[in-house]
Amino acid sequence: MNNMETVRLGMVAVSRSCFPRTLSEKRRKAVKASYKDELYECPVIVENERDMLNALKDVQDHGVNALVVFLGNFGPETPETLLAKRFPGPVMYVAAAEGDGDLHDGRGDAYCGMLNCSYNLSLRSLRSYIPEYPIGSDREVADMIESFIPIARTVLSLKKLKIISFGPRPQDFLACNAPIQGLFDLGVEIEENSELDLLVAYNKHADDSRIPSLVKEMQNQIGSSPYSGILDRLAQYELTLLDWAEEHKGERSYVAFANKCWPAFQTEFKFVPCYVNSRLTERGIPVSCEVDIYGALSEYIGLCVTQLPVTLLDINNTVPAPMYEQHIRTKRPYRNDDLFMGFHCGNTACSLLKNPHMGYQLIMKRDLEPELKHPDITRGTMEGDLISGPVTIYRLQSNARGQLKAYIAEGEVLDVPTSSFGSIGIIGIDEMARFYRYVLLAKAYPHHTAVAFRHAGKALFEVFRYLGIEDIAFNQKPGHLYANENPFKH
Repeated sequence: MNNMETVRLGMVAVSRSCFPRTLSEKRRKAVKASYKDELYECPVIVENERDMLNALKDVQDHGVNALVVFLGNFGPETPETLLAKRFPGPVMYVAAAEGDGDLHDGRGDAYCGMLNCSYNLSLRSLRSYIPEYPIGSDREVADMIESFIPIARTVLSLKKLKIISFGPRPQDFLACNAPIQGLFDLGVEIEENSELDLLVAYNKHADDSRIPSLVKEMQNQIGSSPYSGILDRLAQYELTLLDWAEEHKGERSYVAFANKCWPAFQTEFKFVPCYVNSRLTERGIPVSCEVDIYGALSEYIGLCVTQLPVTLLDINNTVPAPMYEQHIRTKRPYRNDDLFMGFHCGNTACSLLKNPHMGYQLIMKRDLEPELKHPDITRGTMEGDLISGPVTIYRLQSNARGQLKAYIAEGEVLDVPTSSFGSIGIIGIDEMARFYRYVLLAKAYPHHTAVAFRHAGKALFEVFRYLGIEDIAFNQKPGHLYANENPFKH
């Protein structure tokens, strides 16, 4: 995956002039020794504003794009916070715990200094990442720095992201519609195009010399029968999107797509684009369905956080009671209302599916080609049950008034056969029924959720917080009421 930024960390230690600067220097070196990956150690100890400017020049000369400010002692609150004001990338603040010297000449008081630091950051309206408990030994600080990497990678990548969309949202999918002002607030660019633009570009690729080799690649991935007649069309489409991304990213470095995928798509392009969407997402280029711009944005954030393929699913249907009784009730600690089926026509990467295979869109066939015994233009979905294991469902969304909000809930895909079609799986989330009612419904979220295939809630929460999202919802534990939740249940 090369559709995201590479983090190049640097660390600057600060020192208050009435404390020994050697204490900060010694502790900085200890953190560097404990951190096993690449971390540039700035030799400048920042005690004043001139030091701050020299340190900034040094780290930028060494290609640093994410900065760790380390309070080896109390720290000078003005110069240390001006680092965050002037540094162009994400900044993290951590501080040294005592224990590596006496409590006379070897005491640093960074525990107190972090209070002044955070107060000064607030006065200057500066954003930074401060861990849950930002005070630690050299080994503990090294672990905190490691947790900063996915946050920094996401923040950096969003500043260079362009979302490319094709087509207006389908008539009955206004739930995917949202103002684009929030994208600009985040530093994300958007290019909106017509389906006709895409069709013209697709037709120009009809005789592309790269199609045969791409068809062979697809055959090696999923086999050719009984869909060999459609692979040429899918290969032509994939090349169209990749070329469009390269030609239209402009001054941006990274792209994601939000594309119209039905119903006119099938009659004009003669296939369903799901398989191509799944292939691009596998390589780190999200392609959301139904022109879901914030769905594409959410997928991209999950890719940056996990560096693994993600997917976009409908929060789709309940689990039938007989299936629950047979496979789940006595084997897993879930009530039936903790469960739902996540589904999409087939945009999920092969690596995230058990027995992935190409299929056709059953729902579309009913409308578009009901007279045909075998599907034609509705072929092209990616079918299979989701692999079991930990997942995080999440979404960053703008409401109708342009305010950004987000939700996160960790759970798992159960290893239970769905007996259904599409890319689909049974997902268990603790207290899902209440989360559904008091977050998804009460806060007016659309039916699409992004899915990361690991527990990524901690990093996602910090990313959203760093981006300035004030409304971050999550599934509450029993006994903890949501806002406006009725306490009189029975």
